[in-house]
Amino acid sequence: MKTIIITGPSGSGKSYLSKKIAKLFSNSIVIKTDSYYKDNIFIRLLSILQYDIYDRPISFKKNEIKKTIRSLHNKKRLISFYKYDFKRKYSSKSEESIDYDGENQFLILEGIFSHRLDLNYNETINIVCEEEKAICFKRRLIRDQLERGRDSREVIKKFNKSWYLYYENVQNYLNNFEVLSINPLDRISYDQLVLYLQKQKTN
Repeated sequence: MKTIIITGPSGSGKSYLSKKIAKLFSNSIVIKTDSYYKDNIFIRLLSILQYDIYDRPISFKKNEIKKTIRSLHNKKRLISFYKYDFKRKYSSKSEESIDYDGENQFLILEGIFSHRLDLNYNETINIVCEEEKAICFKRRLIRDQLERGRDSREVIKKFNKSWYLYYENVQNYLNNFEVLSINPLDRISYDQLVLYLQKQKTN
């Protein structure tokens, strides 16, 4: 099972692109790093003192997501997945039975932390979503107000910090691995990506 890494700043279209790829290549599995946030008392308290904590690796279950990835690559039938409720700041765990028979199957890792999992990124298909900052902010504002119960002032504060932190930490990834840059809404760019993925899955 080949692994696709989809990263990018907040609001750049990571979830949109991962859904399109998963729909096109049937039987693909999508894992969102956002689903692996911690909900322990330490992180809850730290989030009060440090508003950008959820944009830092300390906030998510790195070992658990790597365990999920290993289980999938080892083709275990029963896999543990996590889901995070942003309004309640609560993490839940479930187990799913996986069918590995699909010929078009990819493992898609999507999120701002997907390039910071200490994987062998020389063996993964690496994608960075790019979009203008103003457009990304508008998308983040709508999402956070509807899904996460945040007001506009809080979103502005969090967005600007998350944008800075993302680009501060992505440079090592961009400089050391082969990475494809794509605007998910650009049809030409997307079509070129699809052709590339079709070749990769047969290699």
